[in-house]
Amino acid sequence: MAKGLGKGINALFPGESLSSNETIEHLALTELRANPYQPRRIFDESAIEELAISIKEHGVLQPIIARKRVNFYEIVVGERRFRASKLAGLTEIPVVVREMDDQQMMELAILENLQREDLTPIEEAEAYTNLMDNLNLTQEQLAARLGKSRPHIANHVRLLALPEDVRILLSEGKITMGHGRALLGLKRRKLISQVTEKVLSQHLNVRQLEALVQSMNDNVSRETKKKVKKDIFIAEKESQLRDYFGTNVTIKESKNKGKIEIEFFSADDLERILELLED
Repeated sequence: MAKGLGKGINALFPGESLSSNETIEHLALTELRANPYQPRRIFDESAIEELAISIKEHGVLQPIIARKRVNFYEIVVGERRFRASKLAGLTEIPVVVREMDDQQMMELAILENLQREDLTPIEEAEAYTNLMDNLNLTQEQLAARLGKSRPHIANHVRLLALPEDVRILLSEGKITMGHGRALLGLKRRKLISQVTEKVLSQHLNVRQLEALVQSMNDNVSRETKKKVKKDIFIAEKESQLRDYFGTNVTIKESKNKGKIEIEFFSADDLERILELLED
């Protein structure tokens, strides 16, 4: 799960606190609709229930943010409070109504979820991708503005290269982000789903999966050519490069020359790697 933004919502939206000309209104819950750009697909029902208990005792301590539509209001920030208020039996909720276009609405919803640690690794990856696409930012620029490391963002975005069935398992918490990263190291991408089933059936931890992936990749190498024992120094450099680029890196030697192979999984992933090479 996300660990919260290093610089907060103000990193992208200065002055998101309540301004002097804004007031808090109390709107009927029936007048409010969910944010159509909500990046979060999975809501923790137990957390909603806990919040509902708190709301019954103390009320809604922080107003939600919404924008006016023709016949209703769309929630921009605060859907958890909205759901918990309904569960608590409230009929109205404090709201700050703010003018906002679709892009601003989507961006603020994404940032609110990241800051509140409410996204799964896949949802977080999609949120980063949406922010980069809509704000025209590189991974490095987004990392700087959010107070995150570039590898953190890169490692999340890479998860979107997993097959859909594996992404679902990751979102459901049946495998971890560490499992997802290890699976992306498989040379035979078509085997990812099959290997994931083995992870589940044999309850493999990340270390065990990494060893399995390495073994399978070694078998691929043996099938293509006679395996040559790799120099310890080269193997260490490969490991350092994998961590830096966030993808599989292979160093191949031949007498006094050689080559470095860096894998990428999409046009965006290639662009990310090229940016790293330009540093």
